[in-house]
Amino acid sequence: MTDPTPTARNSPWKVLTGPAGLCLILLVAVLLRLDGVGFGLPALNDADEPLFMATAVEMLSKSTLDPGWFGHPGTITFYSLMLVVLLVGGLGILTGRFADFDAFAAAVYTDPGIVFLPARLLMVAFGVACVWMTWRLGKRLGGDRVGLVAAAILAVNAVQVEYSQIVRTDVQASLFMLLCAQSALAIARDGRRRDYLFAGFFAGLACATKWPGAVIGVAVIGAYLCRRRSGVAEWRDLAFSGFAAVATLFIVSPFLLIDHATVLRNLSGEARPLHPGATGDGLFDNLGWYIAGPFFSSLGIGGLLLVGGGLIWGAGDRRRWAWVILPFCLIFLGVVAAQSLRWERWIVPLLPFAALAAARALCAMADVLPAPRARIALPVALGLLLIPMVATERLEAAGRRHDTRQIASAWLRDHAPGGSRILIEHPAFDLLDEPWQLLYPMGSAGCVDVHDMLAGRISQSDVEDRRQGGAIVDVGHVDMARLDSCRADFAVVTNHIRYDADPVHYREALRRYDRLLEGGRLRLVARPVPGISSGPEVHVVELADPPAARGIRRTAGYD
Repeated sequence: MTDPTPTARNSPWKVLTGPAGLCLILLVAVLLRLDGVGFGLPALNDADEPLFMATAVEMLSKSTLDPGWFGHPGTITFYSLMLVVLLVGGLGILTGRFADFDAFAAAVYTDPGIVFLPARLLMVAFGVACVWMTWRLGKRLGGDRVGLVAAAILAVNAVQVEYSQIVRTDVQASLFMLLCAQSALAIARDGRRRDYLFAGFFAGLACATKWPGAVIGVAVIGAYLCRRRSGVAEWRDLAFSGFAAVATLFIVSPFLLIDHATVLRNLSGEARPLHPGATGDGLFDNLGWYIAGPFFSSLGIGGLLLVGGGLIWGAGDRRRWAWVILPFCLIFLGVVAAQSLRWERWIVPLLPFAALAAARALCAMADVLPAPRARIALPVALGLLLIPMVATERLEAAGRRHDTRQIASAWLRDHAPGGSRILIEHPAFDLLDEPWQLLYPMGSAGCVDVHDMLAGRISQSDVEDRRQGGAIVDVGHVDMARLDSCRADFAVVTNHIRYDADPVHYREALRRYDRLLEGGRLRLVARPVPGISSGPEVHVVELADPPAARGIRRTAGYD
């Protein structure tokens, strides 16, 4: 498809509207996502990364395709990670680094970076593929300019870059949704049955990766209605596409049916109404939070205004945009904002479409100008838009390299004597080689010795059982009767501050922290500093043993 406007044909940056421009954008996307991709390792700073990798390793050790957990549902991600683990383990065994798979698994449990870094590189590949697919969608909607501008915006988007470096389902599901949207655009143009088939296939893969991916089916319905408005009724093909989506979902994830009881239990856990630091406050408040939060921070005020304008007006094929893309964007955003919780990562699948909207608006504004001015205005405007976006991404990337949890680890190395008992609430694999006894809260099991836990290779199902429905594995969810098992010389706690922000709902969790930290001495407070460090606020407390008789105040210190 060629650009319908004459501006690009006469533009001085014409060379950048061809393969050279796309290659440059993809190169930037790759470099940004590779830079710092090993952040935190061997410690695991993202709460869900251990869940995905531990499940994949467990599936291989048991020689099963049943993940045993379907909260996202994450099936495609689990299978992808199994392939990564097999490849890394196989190469390690062939080269003599590991004697066998058991030796490999033991090494992974003590140094997760062995498999986490390759897995993150896989996510980088999916993130870059999303940039490429955004270019393809933009080209179909408005020609080379729209495609390249949209790809450039997504390539430097700080939120998309961040989640392209984390082992999660979000970016992978986003790619499948983009592929489905491409097929939906083809349906609106040509109405071929094979496009209905591909649309259903990719929608099924998106749903098998992350449940909200099913919303991309709205784009297929919109394409069908677009055809119907032109006088072509293809309801059989639409039904065929729906059947293909459902069939794909259960073919690639058959245990959704076989183990439906676990599916329902996991979904009820994911649908919890409260989560410390992520509890929403209704549809409109959540909507405002997403717009003023992740959208604004990653796009800037200029990008946000362009997105708003591009949703209703822009260059290119306005008919297919209005029928296929726009309804999906609005419904998906509404579905996300209507949830009880709110997470930055939930808008990751919308970011490519936000980039497309901004590109449509920017190119349409350039087309309004006289040709000589438009030739200069578009690249200048794009540069002014991208510069602050790149600056934001660079600051956030720098922050990820200096996480508050690693700051706490560094303090412990300097101040905790050998033989100390250290209670820690995050997967601090970076401390395994230190001369301490590490304790980790495990719900109904109390606080357990980390080395003993890793030697037994505790499974993800064990963690789910012991957390007893709690949103987080931490001190706040340890059985009160088992709290004395958490007695230590030092406690590294990360969640009590978030609980303290909502004492009404987390009264019982705070009681556990009060009892454990009573009489303790606050030795370190590590807070995130924008552009310098990231992570939660971390407190290192030197615990009293036995507990002092006097109480403490959570917000004023511990001694």
